[in-house]
Amino acid sequence: MKSITSRDNPLYKELKQLATSSQVRRKAGRTLLDGVHLCQAYCQHLGMPQLCIVAEDALNHPEVVSLLAECEQKGTVCISLSHALYHALSQVENGVGVMFVIQTPNPEFPLELKQSSVLLDNLQDPGNLGSILRSAAAAGINNIFCSHGTAFAWSPKVMRAGMGAHFLLNIFENVALEEVLATATIPVLATSSHTQQTIYQTDLNQPVVWLFGHEGQGVSPQLMRMATQTVTIPQQAAIESLNVAASAAICFFEQVRQQLPT
Repeated sequence: MKSITSRDNPLYKELKQLATSSQVRRKAGRTLLDGVHLCQAYCQHLGMPQLCIVAEDALNHPEVVSLLAECEQKGTVCISLSHALYHALSQVENGVGVMFVIQTPNPEFPLELKQSSVLLDNLQDPGNLGSILRSAAAAGINNIFCSHGTAFAWSPKVMRAGMGAHFLLNIFENVALEEVLATATIPVLATSSHTQQTIYQTDLNQPVVWLFGHEGQGVSPQLMRMATQTVTIPQQAAIESLNVAASAAICFFEQVRQQLPT
């Protein structure tokens, strides 16, 4: 295993750009998985990374030893970095020092919307996006469509919040949501505080498209007009609205509840 100790090393400079710039990650079609959990989840669901990076002070950690052995057995290039160099890349505090460089998955775009899916319109907060991805994966919803203004799904903050959910999903970014909705052959549901119908009164024992929007502005008017139904989540009047990630989780798992065998 090669050891890198200089900041001037060409590979290290490349890694630093990947670690610090979403624009570079988008352009390169690659991203960094930071931490043992994400690396283990990637191996479990998608296979081997392009590159395995280990901090020198983590080389004897049992989980890192196991990951290294698997990577080396499958022919993955592995490198070690000094403590200072590694932690200049990592955004995880007090984590175990291991990262993967992976090719960002590029799933085949569906011709029509006929499976339960989530459309996200200009969702800004990486934590909210990651939480929604995690809830969608747990609820068995596979397809996520992100508009041009939505946070980059493969950024470190989103991936940490997603906790490995990315590897169970088909994530499509920079999507014209109006064009996707035009292909829908199933109901399109958007949450709204201006409707009386609750999600608990709505037939969710079928595939549906869930439409969620910006944390403050909500779904854009043009997309809202394309929804076949608006639903509300009943709540106490003292709270103006729920966080979008919480709303999404409630909707997804009401759908799961209704589809449970009786």
